[in-house]
Parts: sequence; structure tokens; C-alpha cells
Amino acid sequence: MDEDRLDMSLANDAAEIARVAERIDGFCAAGGVEPSVAYAVNLALDELLSNIISYGYQDEEAHRIELAVRRDGGTLVVTIVDDSIEFDPRQVPDTDTDAPLHERDPGGLGLLLVSTMMDSVDYRREDGRNVTTLTKGPAAE
Repeated sequence: MDEDRLDMSLANDAAEIARVAERIDGFCAAGGVEPSVAYAVNLALDELLSNIISYGYQDEEAHRIELAVRRDGGTLVVTIVDDSIEFDPRQVPDTDTDAPLHERDPGGLGLLLVSTMMDSVDYRREDGRNVTTLTKGPAAE
């Protein structure tokens, strides 16, 4: 067993997200990762997994989402692989947070949060699957 890596497979069911957060919290605590890093990663994963599950599948079939979390010192590298419709989270137009609420288009704030909280967000489409990689390290002192 690799103590610096956590692999998970989850169904396209929103109820799975809480289980993911618990496992990541335990993995981070066991490896001495700062709680703020674990919190940021869990918040980003909650948003991304919710979007995949809610909007990514055009059928009612069961699908699997693969998740790999790797610890590199105090930094976490998270890879999400899913077979939902092609979606690059980096290509969503920035939400105008200065506009009054009634003038804003719905959505987009969660992805803005992800890009703001993570050190990096990378995406590629490979063999008909989305591969999204997040990186989050401790805050610079």
C-alpha cells in the first residue's frame, strides 16, 4: 500500500461526495498535510464532483468516477477521471462578481472558487474521458 497515494472509485451519485471528503481528511491527517490544504481540496472536489454528477451525464445509467490523490510533501495532487460529456473547467468565462446579482448569468461561481482556491487546475481529454488535475500546497509564509 502506498502511504502517499489514495485511490477511490465512486458512483455518479451525489451521496458519494461526503465519503470522498472523509477519506481525504483521513489521508491528509495521517500524512501531516495542513488542514487548510485538505479543506480547500475538499471544497474544490465538492464543486467539481457535483457538476460532473449533476450536468455531465446525459443518461440515467451508472457511471464510475475515478479519483487519485497523491501527497507530495505538503502538496496534494488530485486527478479526477470521468466519462461524462467533454468539459474543460478552465474554459468557463469569468463570472462578473462586480455586477449586481440580478444582472449576472446563473452559475460559474463554483468554478471561480475552484480556480481561486487551487494552485493549478489542468485539463485534458483522453480516450473519451475528462482528466482534471488539481494541485494545492500550503500557503506561502
